[in-house]
Amino acid sequence: MTGYETFALFHPLKLHFTTDYDYFKYNGKCNISMDAFERRKDKYHFYKLSRKYTNDEELKWFLISNLVENDKLWVGDLLGDGADQNFKRRQKTLQSLTYTFENDCRNIFDGVENPNELLRCKNGEYPPLLTKYLHRDVQIETICILSRILGLMDIWNSCIAENIRWPTLRNTFLKYTPFLPQDVTPFKLKLKTIINE
Repeated sequence: MTGYETFALFHPLKLHFTTDYDYFKYNGKCNISMDAFERRKDKYHFYKLSRKYTNDEELKWFLISNLVENDKLWVGDLLGDGADQNFKRRQKTLQSLTYTFENDCRNIFDGVENPNELLRCKNGEYPPLLTKYLHRDVQIETICILSRILGLMDIWNSCIAENIRWPTLRNTFLKYTPFLPQDVTPFKLKLKTIINE
């Protein structure tokens, strides 16, 4: 990959996570001229990144992994150890997604008499499940999948009163969800089994 190709992958993904641009609707394409890229002061970071990741798919997931962690990401941040750690952590989760989902759900619902209580907002506060995510007790993938199964984003959006951090969190969940498996049937079955145990 060239520095320009790396930028051409980074730019639409960053737009996807930070604006109304839809990566899937436009198939990851946006108007980026070579001249505009060459005029960028940070172009050398893209050249360095292109030597680090030569595979399109691997680079794409490296970028997604870091944009999920920080949507205000600057390309220079991607050259540090923290970016590699984010990517490795995310890859580990994605490679065993069913297992991760099952473990998270057991952690969430184990010993809970009424699972709905974990999902509900009280007095405009964050629901317990979202608090668990913020404490890093639950993976973002689990929240996204549960949201697809249960419609959590719409429910939470209508009842969470806080409007500083929540809109950014919601946006991250909504923007990341389409990158995850679209068939949630196996996850529904796992969830049903865990709740009925």
